[in-house]
Amino acid sequence: MLQTQTPRLKTKDISRRYFLLDGNGVVLGRLATLAANLLRGKGNPAYSPAMDIGNHVIVINADKVALTGNKLIQKIDFRASGYPGGQRFQNYGRLMKEKPERAVKLAVYGMLPKNRLRGRFMKRLKIFRGAEAQKKFAGAETVDFSNPKMRSGGPYVSRPALKTAPAPTGGEAS
Repeated sequence: MLQTQTPRLKTKDISRRYFLLDGNGVVLGRLATLAANLLRGKGNPAYSPAMDIGNHVIVINADKVALTGNKLIQKIDFRASGYPGGQRFQNYGRLMKEKPERAVKLAVYGMLPKNRLRGRFMKRLKIFRGAEAQKKFAGAETVDFSNPKMRSGGPYVSRPALKTAPAPTGGEAS
């Protein structure tokens, strides 16, 4: 008999992993895209857009994230207090000096779905200016940005190569 409903995971069946992203020299957009995909759980076989099955993401070295082109000068962070004359404009050059965590947070925030799941995803995102949190999250899986398959959403984690059985020698033929 055919199922008419999509099978849903129970909350107790969801296992969340911790991923550590090092922003040292990584372009802000690439870092934010990968963080958003990990937060949503897009690499999980049970992924569904309407469910929260994502992982925890820790970003370190947010102050060393790279911006391409003239974005340090031309890109503007806009905030408003809600009062007349309460607009605040700040270019990303100044923002990266004063609050690099905010720049990374805004980039990831903009890449998440615009619905009530966004707040849940953002609660699992931790951003640190330097590398001091790396010792605190020592059990987290480190993401390898030097892997060329990262652009296609390939393997997120650098894992040791699998040991294969030795090839049979050309001894007896049956």
